[in-house]
Amino acid sequence: MQANQQPPANSKWIALLVAGAFFMENLDGTVITTAVPDIAQSFGVAPLALNIGVSAYLLTLGVFIPISGWVAERYGARRVFAAALAIFTLASVLCGMAHSLTEFVWLRVLQGAGGAMMVPVGRLVVLNSTPKEKLIAVIATLTWPALVAPVLGPPVGGFITSYASWRWIFYLNLPLGMLALAAAWWLIPDQRAPQRRPFDWPGFLLSGSALLLLTWGAEVVGSPAPDWQEAGACLAAGALLLAALGWHLKRTAHPLIDLSAFFIPTFSITIIGGSLFRMAIGAVPFLLPLMFQLGFGLDAFHSGLLVIAVFAGNLLMKPATTPILRRFGFKPVLLVNGLANVASLAACALLTPATPVWLIAAVLFVGGLTRSMQFSALNTIAFADVPQQRMAAANTLFSTAFQVALGLGVALGATGVRLGHWSAAQLGVSDWPAIDYRLAFLLVALVSLLGLADALRLSRNAGEQVARGEGRRS
Repeated sequence: MQANQQPPANSKWIALLVAGAFFMENLDGTVITTAVPDIAQSFGVAPLALNIGVSAYLLTLGVFIPISGWVAERYGARRVFAAALAIFTLASVLCGMAHSLTEFVWLRVLQGAGGAMMVPVGRLVVLNSTPKEKLIAVIATLTWPALVAPVLGPPVGGFITSYASWRWIFYLNLPLGMLALAAAWWLIPDQRAPQRRPFDWPGFLLSGSALLLLTWGAEVVGSPAPDWQEAGACLAAGALLLAALGWHLKRTAHPLIDLSAFFIPTFSITIIGGSLFRMAIGAVPFLLPLMFQLGFGLDAFHSGLLVIAVFAGNLLMKPATTPILRRFGFKPVLLVNGLANVASLAACALLTPATPVWLIAAVLFVGGLTRSMQFSALNTIAFADVPQQRMAAANTLFSTAFQVALGLGVALGATGVRLGHWSAAQLGVSDWPAIDYRLAFLLVALVSLLGLADALRLSRNAGEQVARGEGRRS
């Protein structure tokens, strides 16, 4: 992609702008979960009927993220990012004004379409405006929304619903969105591809259908009373369509998603091993509140206070991320910190209602530290060796894999709980407090451990150009 002639924008300010937009997008995926009873009452429907309002947003993200790279190349990154912000903000306000479930669901679809363009295009803008030697610090800024928003979403939604109205969950996006829109038009360069490539309709239909089925299957697994036949059929069909998509992309002249970046070792580990890690992390916001509330008997408020320890760990690690990666390099950090992350997840299996609060908070805090570092390291090394001319294609592939992995994280957590229940019955320990959830954390820790195997393939100096700060912009 090329930019029109204009003074270069400050990459740090662009990163902050995009991180803020990411936070809005990620927060809206989870913030309404605690407001569901109030929204359902407003619409005169059962609370379970609101599940489609939550799912519609996530499903739309999965369908439209794969076309983000093509759209940005065709119409320009600044124009697309600004339009996505405007659509997302307008849809948020209209969601707050909805008077029926049907209206609400369609507006959540519109909101998801804006978010699907906003996240990957925003990341692409940052990657194109950041010299390689500054990539670690900038990517660390972009990772915190994905870690923090799922943790803060439920308590923030509960607070707003309790002390104002659920509609303000959406109205608050108006001032934030307007500020972000003005900043985007001012800061972001007008990048676009010098040549237009045709749209890959078969690729879009295959990718959209595959991600729709995989995301819906994950949603069914994570529901309170899952239909296992429906979930299995969706996940199996989604996997088959994903395989067909891979076959198509390797044979078409102008693929919707260019797979060539997959053969760059530092990029491929973020797609394979990194996706397993993200699945494990995606399960944590699902498991922790359930374990604390249903297993330990805590109310939503005190459960939320404990989960904030994860948020504190995430924040504290941010200033240390760049120095640590520069000092030790990517491979040692990914392996050692990855093992620490596995240990923190497994430690959750040892927690009981009798565990002192300070010890529970300490375990969650350490987990927040390690997850933040692993997220930043994986997301940075993904693009360390990607040439600038292939950055858009790599970013689309990365964003698609990222969305699938986080969506499957909920399914992993829900499956872990059910396997935990079965295992506890087989072992004769069903009467142990919260045993279903504690055993689920062992499964999540195992998946995170399997993700580390990919990092063993890295060379000792992998990503050194970025880690040592000696790179030059491609």
